[in-house]
Amino acid sequence: MTPAPRQKLWLEADGRLVMSDYRVRLLELVGETGSLAEAAAALGLSYRRAWGKVKELEANMGGALVRSEVGGAGGGRTALTPAAETLVAAYRRFQARVEREVERAYAAELRDLLPPAP
Repeated sequence: MTPAPRQKLWLEADGRLVMSDYRVRLLELVGETGSLAEAAAALGLSYRRAWGKVKELEANMGGALVRSEVGGAGGGRTALTPAAETLVAAYRRFQARVEREVERAYAAELRDLLPPAP
């Protein structure tokens, strides 16, 4: 097995977490499922904790990222705002660029120096 680089990515402003892989995944799941409750369950979070993370992101980003629609017997729906959809797509492009650069740096600096794992 060959060693491979891995990284966790997040953005901070004045020591406050602004965006992270995990929070982007939460937003993606909201967009995919149409439900904050389902997105929370998929990540093993309580609904309250997931709602808190969304509210924290919105405060740090300075605007709404989700919109909720009250429903009838079948329940409501939660959707991403257009700004959130743009943000998620841009973050994923940024993340892919970082991964490519990390792989290039690893190949240039370490790949030939590390033995294969047993």
